[in-house]
Order: sequence, then structure tokens, then C-alpha cells
Amino acid sequence: MKQVYFVKSLEDDFATKTVIGKKKVNCQTIDNIIKINTIIPNTLSFGRIKRLACTLLDKNYTKTYRSQGIIFQTKQTPNYIAPFDIILLTNANNIVVQYYRIQNNLHIYYNHNLIKGAEKFIFKDFTKMIKKHKTPTDTWKQINKFRKKNGFKELSKSKFKLVEYNEAIFQMKVKIKPIAIFGYKQIAKDVAIKHHLPHYKSAKLFYEKIVAGK
Repeated sequence: MKQVYFVKSLEDDFATKTVIGKKKVNCQTIDNIIKINTIIPNTLSFGRIKRLACTLLDKNYTKTYRSQGIIFQTKQTPNYIAPFDIILLTNANNIVVQYYRIQNNLHIYYNHNLIKGAEKFIFKDFTKMIKKHKTPTDTWKQINKFRKKNGFKELSKSKFKLVEYNEAIFQMKVKIKPIAIFGYKQIAKDVAIKHHLPHYKSAKLFYEKIVAGK
């Protein structure tokens, strides 16, 4: 059976954040995640209940929302999965790719609602999703068609990164087995050494070496 690996990307200080009112605050540090082998839901946006947004690594999905984080396995199953960043399913007219440009205004950026009919892009499991969304390029065409049909402008090529990773969503605490730390900055190496975990510069390099066997 194929091994399934998930990624939770973390902020520069290797912590998850949540929004309380208009303020972004720490939700959980990497030390706590590894100490209790559990990741707590931290994302509250788009009119949906608090959730943990991860990426399920696969040959067409080796990119990540942020450039550092933790790779893990779990026996739990995501509640649902989408073939791209869920922001593409919202009524946002100004979609931003670079997180640093929105990190201090998350309470505004995440205050959008899903476009009617968005459910067609949300799946119960990865297998069902990949049957309809075989590659990011196919998905790009479909989401643009959907947004244009609903009165939104076609996305510029600069937004393509948002379809290069999927969003596997857990609506509960997730018990994990830490596998590796990724990130190109020194802090990622330091975290890996501290917690006796392998280190990779990116999730893509991890996938190519461990999963694809390159």
C-alpha cells in the first residue's frame, strides 16, 4: 500500500497562527506539536468552521503554501479535500499569492464567502478528487471556467501557484507521526536537529527522495 504523507506548512517562527478579532496570534508551536504528537485546527475563514488545512503530497502536488513546516503521517482521514487553495472558490476579487502580503490583514482577507456551486470542487477523498483533477493544468482551466461563469475575472498566470498544492482539511485535532521537517532557512535545520527528525530543503525534495525514490 502506498504511504500517504501530509504537510502542514508553518510560519517563519515554526508555529501555527489563528485570528482572534483583528489580531493574529500563536495557536501552536512546533515544540508543542511534536511533544503531544497532535496538530490543533487553527484556520478560521470563508464562513467555515475552524479547521486544519494541510496538503497531501502526491506527484502533482509537491508544492506547499509556505516554504517551511512539518511532514507527517496520520491514521485519521481528512473531512474533505480540494485540488487547490480554497481562496479560489471565494468571491475575493483581489486574490493574493504571497502570504507575507496578507499576514497582517488575515481578518479582512479571510472574510470572504464561497461562491455558490463551489461544492463541485470539494471531495470526500483524494482518490475521487484526482479522477476529476488529474493535473494542476487541468484544474486551472476548470476553476477559471467556474469563476468566469459566476461573474469573476479570469485568474492571471501569477496565481497558478495556488493550484500546485491541494488543501486536505481536518475539522478535528489530528494525531500525527512526525516524519520530517522542511525549509531552506537555518531555523528548519535547527528544529530538525532538536527533535531528531530528518531535514529537507523542501517538501518536493522529500517526496522525490522518499516517495518517488529518485
